[in-house]
Amino acid sequence: MYLSRNLRFLRNQKGMTQEELSQELGVKRTMISAYEDGRSDPKLPSLEILSKVFDIGLDELLFWDIPKEGRKYLQRDKMKVLSVSLDPQEKEMIGMVGQKASAGYLNGFADPEYMGQLPHFRLPNLPDNRTYRAFEITGDSMLPLHPGTLIIGSYVESGLEIKNGKTYVLITRSEGVVYKRVFNYIEERGRLFLVSDNELYKPYEVPISEVLEIWEAKAYISTRFPDPKEDSAPITLEEIGKMIRDLRAEILKTK
Repeated sequence: MYLSRNLRFLRNQKGMTQEELSQELGVKRTMISAYEDGRSDPKLPSLEILSKVFDIGLDELLFWDIPKEGRKYLQRDKMKVLSVSLDPQEKEMIGMVGQKASAGYLNGFADPEYMGQLPHFRLPNLPDNRTYRAFEITGDSMLPLHPGTLIIGSYVESGLEIKNGKTYVLITRSEGVVYKRVFNYIEERGRLFLVSDNELYKPYEVPISEVLEIWEAKAYISTRFPDPKEDSAPITLEEIGKMIRDLRAEILKTK
């Protein structure tokens, strides 16, 4: 079994101290140390709590070498089977999730009846071998794209496919639908870093376990044309890199 090795790795990855984990399990801190050194094994009730704390199945926690192989299911398995709508020629349509519909999308994205009630359309010049969805963005965090812009996203089956610096629509448990520039730290920390093109918004991180869907931005539809004279221009990749380094430095200080 890999329990002791995995437990230490997952605790450090989550940024928890042995004392904090002991409080979750209702045991003394020395017992956590014994678990991580392999001198003692947690009982079944404690294993069930560990499964919830780290959002992991018991088979992966016990029998998969996470430090060496990475998270087995979060990284390598397909995220889900999508509900899609077809046109009369049996070609997939693009479902549109507007601002008003986004609140209910988290509960209905896997429901064919819910998806059938959304507006659907097709666009030329998009490969037919992918599944697409349109999301209406809100706020000004991704200027020069303005609120009301439709982002056309191509479905991504695994978080490992995320390319650093590209823009994605993420469906998350805590924040719902978000459109950001994403940096992939799944293998190192089990997390994604989300960066806004508007420098007024600070980057932040999201555990991959919080992510329900990933859509790579492929196109956008807007009734407002970009104005080259606007002050709020997108930040450069060099500036994004500096923001990520600053954020990682802040995270290290909190450990």
